[in-house]
Amino acid sequence: MTFPRRRFLAIVTALPFQAHAISATAQRRDNWSASEAYDALLQDRIRLVDIRTPEEWRETGVAEGAWPLNLYEERFPERLFKARELAEDRPVALICRTGNRSGGVMKQLRASGSTDFLDISEGMAGSPTGPGWIKSGLPIVTAEEAIANLPAILTT
Repeated sequence: MTFPRRRFLAIVTALPFQAHAISATAQRRDNWSASEAYDALLQDRIRLVDIRTPEEWRETGVAEGAWPLNLYEERFPERLFKARELAEDRPVALICRTGNRSGGVMKQLRASGSTDFLDISEGMAGSPTGPGWIKSGLPIVTAEEAIANLPAILTT
């Protein structure tokens, strides 16, 4: 059986459009792996916010490049949206220990119509979605270093 030339040309001609559609869909996806987030950080395509507690930051360290903002601190929502402003046109990726808290925050953000956020669903310690930041061997800094590197507007 021969492959009809017209059909072949139609498929080849459509490939760039299909690739563009797949790329656009991938960019809209709001659950990322730790490795994807790290690559995007290196390329300055996202900002990363660690929403765990100070005790957790001290215990495991903080993902290099992440802004630590305690989910349980009274001013968390205000600081999260300040982080969003600082991110300019980049999405803000949220990471917690295993993806449960970041997933909960993402649900609230989606319900409120906020679309410029991403969830690192495997978290720092790993989850059923992946090994996590730490087990992936991605760079970590001390809690003190991460806090010292917070933009001033996120500490007030």
